[in-house]
Amino acid sequence: MKEIEFTSAAVRQWRKLSAATRAQIDLKLKTFAETGAGDVKALKGVSGMRLRSGDWRVLFTMTGNTITVHAVGHRREIYD
Repeated sequence: MKEIEFTSAAVRQWRKLSAATRAQIDLKLKTFAETGAGDVKALKGVSGMRLRSGDWRVLFTMTGNTITVHAVGHRREIYD
């Protein structure tokens, strides 16, 4: 299983989400960390990847056994 780390900006965004949304994203993120399965794509034009969880997106990078979450937000706002 890969270790999941959050940047300080991602932690601030995470805390603003509802408990239900956090639970939904947490499940998808942990599943990806354990199995590598999920709706994950490489970002175009920048380094990193995105994980889709309904209308929510998690932008992250992977280094070795570590997933570093850089941003968490709604799909209409996350790419701005």
